[in-house]
Amino acid sequence: MATTRKTTKKATRTTTKRRAHTDEASHAHAEAAPRSISETAQQIWLAGVGAFGRAQAEGTRLFDGLVRDGADLEKTARDFATARATEVRSVVETSVDQTRERAMEGWERLESLFEDRVHGVLQQLGVPRREEVEALRAQVDALSRELRSRGAAADGSAKAPARKAAARKAPARKTAQARTPTKPARTGQAKPRKPSRTTSS
Repeated sequence: MATTRKTTKKATRTTTKRRAHTDEASHAHAEAAPRSISETAQQIWLAGVGAFGRAQAEGTRLFDGLVRDGADLEKTARDFATARATEVRSVVETSVDQTRERAMEGWERLESLFEDRVHGVLQQLGVPRREEVEALRAQVDALSRELRSRGAAADGSAKAPARKAAARKAPARKTAQARTPTKPARTGQAKPRKPSRTTSS
């Protein structure tokens, strides 16, 4: 038993030593934990202040660099947009020109077809064509000119014998007036007229 007591005493001492050592370690650890948390917080704070200082020092340079990069990107985008707009404009103009040409061809075909149909209907009705009307007009104008020229020639030759005949008739009238006695002028009132009778039905 004495051996067990010795062993028990030793074990108790060892356990006590261990407890004391564990207590010291946990106490030291408990004291170290707030220190490590405060040191970590201090390091975080200092890192933030350092970042703020660096950003403030390099901020203007960084901002100017970003402005330059933005201006370069804007110029690149504008050049690209202008090139694309030019391409799109040329494509649209080409398609508009093609559409206009097709439309004009369609109108010309439609106009030709319409003229042909109207011409056919007019021929069936016996209406002369424009060329025929123009030819008739030219013939009428030629005939009118010829009649005028003949009428002027006939008037010139007809006026001379008419003057001679008028000169011959003038003395004959004078002699006829001398032969007929003149009637005396009426004096007095005119005779009343008889009223006309109208028959009523």
